[in-house]
Amino acid sequence: MDGHHLILGELTDYLTAKVLPDTHDERYRQKIARTLVETLGYDKSEITGRHELIVAADEKKAKIPVDFVVRIDQKTGMLIKYGPGSLTTRHQPALALARLVSNDLVPVAVVTNGKDAETLDTASEKVIARGIAQIPNRAELSEIVSRHHFRPVSKRKKEMAARIVYCYEIDGACPCDTTVCRLEDEQTKT
Repeated sequence: MDGHHLILGELTDYLTAKVLPDTHDERYRQKIARTLVETLGYDKSEITGRHELIVAADEKKAKIPVDFVVRIDQKTGMLIKYGPGSLTTRHQPALALARLVSNDLVPVAVVTNGKDAETLDTASEKVIARGIAQIPNRAELSEIVSRHHFRPVSKRKKEMAARIVYCYEIDGACPCDTTVCRLEDEQTKT
């Protein structure tokens, strides 16, 4: 066992074919990946699983995985944040991630617990759909991307977004969560 995460063996990642620890959370991630490809029409090459993102809040830095980032028509169009439990508590970190995973605001953020999902319009910060079946399919996301005004996120908004992500994903992480990595600041080494 790894912390409180029950390791059930190993499984093969649907997107990359890498062997991963088989946990309940990972089973949900695999289900989401299969849904994106087999039901919603995305090509595996359009989806990055476990997209590594470095976030900084003052002197603190950490590396976190974003469960899924979907690029379509040469643009980052959607990110998906998985976490067990309440979807509402995932809104703020997902909206903040939409300001960090690309130079431009990502138009769609999805929060899911593997059983349910809420799709957020990142510009208005409103829920635009509920349910895993309502996650935008490839054609719908292509349309959203074509209408979206991609503008760079300001440095100040990125800083504030990083603080939100750090608070929720690092400071608020379970102590046995091995998916996040606190990075030592170069200044604190001297």
